[in-house]
This record gives sequence, C-alpha cells and structure tokens, in this order.
Amino acid sequence: MDTHVTTRWKIAEAISETAQQELAAYPKVLQQLLFNRGVKTAEAAEVYLDGAGSRYDPFGLKNMADAVGRILFAIDNEESIVIYGDYDADGVTATALLTQVLRNLGANVRPYIPNRFEEGYGLNMQALDRLHDQGVNLVITVDCGIRSLDEITHAYEIGLEMIVSDHHEPAAHLSDHAIVVCPKQEGDTYPEKNLAGVGVAFKIAEALVSQRPLVACHLDDVLDLVAVGTVADLVPLTGENRSLVQAGLETLRSGRRQGLFSLMQAARVDVQHANAGSIGFGIGPRINAAGRLDQANPALDLLLSDDLLQSGLLAQQLDDLNQERKNITQSIQEEAEKQAKEDGDDFLLFAAHPDFKEGVVGLAASRLTESYYRPAVVGHYGEETTRASCRSIPEFHITRALDECADLLVRHGGHAMAAGFTVRNEDLDELMGRLKAIARRELEGQELSPEFKADMELALHELHPQILHSIAQLEPTGQKNSSARFVSRSLRVTRRRQVGQDRRHLKLTVTDGQVVFDAIAFRQGHWYDQLPEFIDLLYSYETNEFNGRVTLQLNVKDIKPSVVEVD
Repeated sequence: MDTHVTTRWKIAEAISETAQQELAAYPKVLQQLLFNRGVKTAEAAEVYLDGAGSRYDPFGLKNMADAVGRILFAIDNEESIVIYGDYDADGVTATALLTQVLRNLGANVRPYIPNRFEEGYGLNMQALDRLHDQGVNLVITVDCGIRSLDEITHAYEIGLEMIVSDHHEPAAHLSDHAIVVCPKQEGDTYPEKNLAGVGVAFKIAEALVSQRPLVACHLDDVLDLVAVGTVADLVPLTGENRSLVQAGLETLRSGRRQGLFSLMQAARVDVQHANAGSIGFGIGPRINAAGRLDQANPALDLLLSDDLLQSGLLAQQLDDLNQERKNITQSIQEEAEKQAKEDGDDFLLFAAHPDFKEGVVGLAASRLTESYYRPAVVGHYGEETTRASCRSIPEFHITRALDECADLLVRHGGHAMAAGFTVRNEDLDELMGRLKAIARRELEGQELSPEFKADMELALHELHPQILHSIAQLEPTGQKNSSARFVSRSLRVTRRRQVGQDRRHLKLTVTDGQVVFDAIAFRQGHWYDQLPEFIDLLYSYETNEFNGRVTLQLNVKDIKPSVVEVD
C-alpha cells in the first residue's frame, strides 16, 4: 500500500449567466462561492448570508407531542428523570442541554453518561437496572438508543419508561416500548434529516419551552451547546444545522457559560472571534478527550458549572487529557498501520490489539483512512470481545456493511462514514473475512482516490485582502458547507522547511512572479524531499496571527507538481 495516495482535484463549474445576473449585487468571487453552494437567486443569497437559514417547528418531528406530554407529566408529578447520554462531544453537550433546561423547568432530573470502558457504548441493561432500583421513573436518551432494542425491551419489562432521542441510522424495526424522536425514522417528515444528537435534544427543549416558558434563563442560552456538539459531530453544516450553529456561535462568543469560557482559555481560543474551526480543533477535541481516555463526567461537569475555580480546574484537566490522547493516538496509529500493511488487503484495513486504548481507536482508524483512502477498522481486543471503530470513504457505506454481518455482532451502529461494533472474539475472524469480501464486492474496479474540491482557479496575484470578507460570509463552514478553496498554478517555491512534532508539517514561501505568499501544509511534511521547483496548490486563503502580528497566508490542502513549463 502506498501511504501517499494519488488525489483528484475538482474545480467547480463557472457560475451561470442567470445566476450571475441574480447575484450581481455581490463581488464576483462571492458570486461564485454562493453559486457553488447552491445559492443561485437574490432571495436565496439574502437568506444564506444573513444566517436565517431554516428553523423548523419542533413538533414537525414524529412523536414530539407525545415526548413533550410525557416529560411535562413527569415534571408535574415530581417523577425522577434521567438524561442518558453518549460520551462524545455531541452526547455530552446534549446531556448538559436537556439537564439544564429541565432543571430550569423545575424537574427532578440528573444526567447519566455510562463509562464506555466498563459499560460499553450507549444503553446497557445493568445501568437501567441500577436506575430503576434508585427510583427513576423516566429515562430520556440523547445521541444514543435508536438501535438498542433489547435494552429498551428490558427497560419496559422492569417498568422503566423511556423516551429515545437520537440522530443515528435506525435499525430495520423500532421498539414499540419507547417514545422515539429521531428525524431519520420511517414516517418522519421533518425537513432537516441531519440534526446532530444535540440538535434533536434542542428541538425537544424548544418544544417544551413553547408549552412552558423558562424562568431563569432563555433558550438562546443553550445554543452554545448546540454549536459545539453539532460541529464536533461532523454533521452537515447546511440548512437548520447552519442556522443553529451560527446562533450558537454568538452565544459562545459572549462567554456567558463559564465552563466553555474556561475551556476556550485553556485551548488558547480567542473567545470573541470563536468560529466553527475553534470548535473543531480546540473545544471539541478536549471535550471528547474525557470520554475517550476515562469518563466523560469531567466534561459534563464543566459544561454545567458556573463556578470559576471549578471550571478552571476542569478545563485544565481536559486540556491535559487531550495532550495525552494525542500521544496515545500516534502510538496506536503506528502499530495499526503496521498490522494493516502485514494483512495486505487491498480494500479494507484492519488492526486490533489488547493494548489499543478503546477510546482512541476511532481516531487511529480515521488516520488510516486519511492516509490510504480505504475503509479502516481498528479495535481493542479484550478478554471476550473486540470493540472496534470504523471509518470509511464515500464509496463504501460502512454501517450497511455491518448490517450484512449483524448475525455475528453483539451490537453495532453508526453512519455511512463512521461506525462502531462489538464482536465476540471467536467470531472476529469470520466477521473480518465477510467485511473484506463486502468491501471487495463494492470497491473493486473503482478508481479509489480522494477528491479535493475547489471553488475556483485564481492567479496568486488576484488574492486581494477584500476576498477575505467574502470568505467570512460563508461561516459557519464545515461538512457540506466547506470553507472557500482556491487553486493557483505554476508557483515557484522559494523557501521550504519542515515544522512541528516529528517534522510532520511543511512551511512554504511561493510566488507567481508578482506577489509572494507564505503557506502552511499540515501533515504534508513528506513533500519536503520531493518538492519540485514549480507546484500547483489547492488551498484556503486566511489570516494568521502570531505574536501579535497578523499576516495573510495559504492553508494548503493539497500539492501537485506543475505540469506546465514555466519560463
């Protein structure tokens, strides 16, 4: 396997004359950026650029009225409620959100996030038994539960009522023993199908507050949690998601949630200018680090804390855990890569080991997929079972592949591009054989190489600072609403050096003969010894602040040798 796979560049088609006339009020670069994102009329541009987007009636979600009615009954009758969440940033923010809102509504409510190393992923019967024995009447799941049919049945049998709120792909059949709120369930007509788990939790809160107003806070106060969980979970930042994140970023920048304010300080995030990137690279990984390496409770406590000292200590703890997570991920990645190479399969990469930290295997799988452009499975090989995380490519729906092997699995679930499963060790070899066969069936004969998309081709000297204003209007950017990317060709490399830990990154200075730009290419240090004099770059255009000095730079996504001779 070649570590550095061949890439394909796809530059968007030029704006149509009709769209150009519709968008004539905007700068030409912004016209093209809008057109590339499906915005082709003046009316659509106004909606997109002012961030209004789409905000839909929460009661459009199937079973929402039943869920709200049951929760209000529990509040009025002083029943004990538990918010049962997942351990990642999406689940933790969703748990904090519903806990905060229900407390404000006077509910007897407490959060519960299982220890993934002792209890596994999602719902488990032992936890449900304990909650029942403690007198809990109602369990509301967030970001989990949609596939936990046996556990829901068990809860029903012991007299524990459940509302399942989730955003993952449902199983073929849903339980009749719970109220299910999930935009992806059959028969749901809600317009936004790609809400994160925290997005679904927010819609429940929104529906509750429409029936019973909050007293000590406003619903906008929890939108910062929606922004963090939505961006961190990598759901598409389009439609309602984009609107919620944009509103949530305003709340985040206000610094009114002490826990997130402290965490941003620990992560060296500029609070007043926090954006989706700040969440993706600063806030989200630190919240995730708690559940990946130990328990998620410190992250949950941080989000619910209004105490300055406690928040500072918890934020530093998460920052330390994140650094530890980075080191462990690197070690696992190296061993997983070695195993995958020895395995020699051309279509699916697999590695498992007793020493692989269960909470980090997903990150290692992501790095394998990124390096080789193949689906990857990395697992912790335990005494009786192997718990694995999967990452995939657009050409291969990993959760459907696992569905074909469901008879071998203890549990599984996920999305098209990411999934997880538990399998008994005696079934592991057969499982991997079948998964590899499915991957070969689906992928053989296809040109498997990552595609980088660019908005337009520009000469380097056309990169005026005013373009940054047009780029900023696309925010918040992320999945399905990418930041602006450009291609410039035949650039002379005047300086290069490797930077960062293990010299993994590449710092460049390039020119087109008229202007000179600095460029940073993360995780592309391997180009250092093979970089030709003239290159083509696919990049984002951005400002870089270092030691109080602000400069313009290219954030390089991909490099290709120039094919055109330059005089």
